[in-house]
Amino acid sequence: MLGPESDGRRPTEGERGPGYPGEPMDKYQVLYQLNPGALGVNLVVEEMETKVKRVIKQVECIDDHHASQALEELMPLLKLRHAHISVYRELFITWNGEQISSLYLCLVMEFNKLSFHEVIEDKRKAKEITDSEWMQNVLGQVLDALEYLHHLDIIHRNLKPSNIILVSSDHCKLQDLSSNVLMTNKAKWNIRVEEDPFHKSWMAPEALNFSFSQKSDIWSLGCIILDMTSCSFMDSTEAMYLRKSLRQSPGSLKTVLKTMEEKQIPDAETFGNLLPGMLQIDPSDRITIKDVVHITFVSGSFKSSCISLTLYRQMVPASITDMLLEGNVASILDPRRVCTHSSQASVVPKDRALRPWSSERSLPCLPVPAEVMQNFSGWPEVQFRAMKRLLKMPADELGLQWSPELVEVVVTTMQLHDRVLDIQLCACSLLLHLLGQALVHHPEAKAPCNQAITSAVLSALRSYPEEESLLVLVYSLLAITTTQESESVSEELQNAGLLEHILEHLNSSLENRDVCVSGLGLLWALLLDGIIVNKAPLEKVPDLISQVLATYPADGEMAEASCGVFWLLSLLGCIKKRQFEQVVALLLQSIRLCQNRVLLVNNAYRGLASLVKVSELAAFKVVVQEEGGSGLSLVKETYQLHKDDPEVVENVGILLVHLASYEEILPELVSSSMKALVQEIKERFTSSLVSDSSAFSKPGLPPGGSPQPGCTTSGGLEQMIAWN
Repeated sequence: MLGPESDGRRPTEGERGPGYPGEPMDKYQVLYQLNPGALGVNLVVEEMETKVKRVIKQVECIDDHHASQALEELMPLLKLRHAHISVYRELFITWNGEQISSLYLCLVMEFNKLSFHEVIEDKRKAKEITDSEWMQNVLGQVLDALEYLHHLDIIHRNLKPSNIILVSSDHCKLQDLSSNVLMTNKAKWNIRVEEDPFHKSWMAPEALNFSFSQKSDIWSLGCIILDMTSCSFMDSTEAMYLRKSLRQSPGSLKTVLKTMEEKQIPDAETFGNLLPGMLQIDPSDRITIKDVVHITFVSGSFKSSCISLTLYRQMVPASITDMLLEGNVASILDPRRVCTHSSQASVVPKDRALRPWSSERSLPCLPVPAEVMQNFSGWPEVQFRAMKRLLKMPADELGLQWSPELVEVVVTTMQLHDRVLDIQLCACSLLLHLLGQALVHHPEAKAPCNQAITSAVLSALRSYPEEESLLVLVYSLLAITTTQESESVSEELQNAGLLEHILEHLNSSLENRDVCVSGLGLLWALLLDGIIVNKAPLEKVPDLISQVLATYPADGEMAEASCGVFWLLSLLGCIKKRQFEQVVALLLQSIRLCQNRVLLVNNAYRGLASLVKVSELAAFKVVVQEEGGSGLSLVKETYQLHKDDPEVVENVGILLVHLASYEEILPELVSSSMKALVQEIKERFTSSLVSDSSAFSKPGLPPGGSPQPGCTTSGGLEQMIAWN
């Protein structure tokens, strides 16, 4: 799971309420209590360590099963990433310190003093009309957030003015998303409805009977819009009775809409077309979120800072897009700014959103499709066809090195169209293609805008966590860019939950070869720096790799990726003693499978040496004769095949040194005629290549693959030769 900064963990058995050691509530100080919400108490708290204020909703649960069900349903909400959605910071279960039987699910949320509720009530008291420009802007943000949720098949279930917070005067967020388990607790629900009819009056008719759907959210949003447009001439009680009456008699809406026209409420005509469709009693008759956007921001004249609404513009016909991509029309947009690139005309728009260019700085010449992407950034169909064209372009036209400008264009497209899966897939394919081209011709090339790329592809992964084709592309991209960046990037990715995400999909997508290969490749890249935020998840890796190799027993690429991960895990001490024999067997099996893969052979012998160094049991596993032959016979084969490769010989030598450090193993080495091989190695590699084993320890990693301090490879070989 790609989670936020909090772990959202399940409570361990035996946890209790405030005052008990280890209780999650202990890190918060309760400041005061807000009005009760739909299902529980809302506490304003302060984190003792950071002094940051939060809101904790405490929902009393029937029993442990009920609490666990609700927690399980809410956990995916931690993955949400949207500028206009306030994500839960933490979820946990606790017990009341005084009444041990009272079980609470606690939902930790962002704290803000203002919400739509305060804005509407202030307007009511002053009998003021809500500012049209402000309302259009924040409505666009709400629609964008709600469309995002509905796109992911998530229902808010508790949409009302107090659950749309104002982060600033022109930036709002949805908060307090609920779960079906909590919202269908009839006994508790009926009590709340009787206690506070105001707060329930925004709910759809069917929701009062515990039936929720995306159309329930549409009704609630319609009630909020009605409140915002009528607050200048209706008080709170009148508004509440109006909302409740609409559930039985939608005809009462006509009177209000007529009053809005008479009082010249801004955009009354648009709202007159919109609200009847949103406030239909039968959910099947209600319009969808896309219909709402169309009526307000496409057919209507509404404007919002929320850029995602450009998705709903009229499509550009494919024939026109093709003409643009051929360069036949693009130059018309700005004929004064034309440059030549590979004998084609390309255009740089006057308004460069990606990067400001000074008059002293020469304009970069991008391929025509990239210029079209800049000029038509709001049309996803144009972006998609343009990227397809870039993927097909010959290398000499596309450019062999990374172009920062081209990368920025692609990354910006991903950000603008984060909910168009085809765009995300095509953009990741293009970035991978560009990086591949650059590395083939310039192995030392580094990707520009690495931070922007990382951010964009992580966002795509969060939006489509189960899309395996996207998974493969993102894993492959991050594996390359992570190895080119500083340690902080690996740490950032781990904090984002990427390790857990990889392990989850190695398990759940075992039958998808590409997911497994790319996942292991990224896992290797994350481990390479040796800075591990949390080693606990890595304990599962050896068993997972065992399953992967059992599923793909003859796959050389899979074995190579696995050996690299095993080696780094052994250096980090993340392979448990009980797993030593299993891992040694898998490393030997991989060498037998692919002796011709130099990288596999090197990493496998490094891993073997690291394990043998700390475990005599692992050493015996190497030398004992088994069905496929002993590891010592395999060592001879490897040496004969790679005797002219100093790096392979060095890693073989390190393994032999660690084997020879065990007195019980020495007879096996001698009986297997290893002395002759050792002598040959000593004669052929007389100095630093064989003796300086420290070269094979990665920066930041403990030297687990190297001999003990003071014991060089050549010294160990001398010991073996002298043994009788």
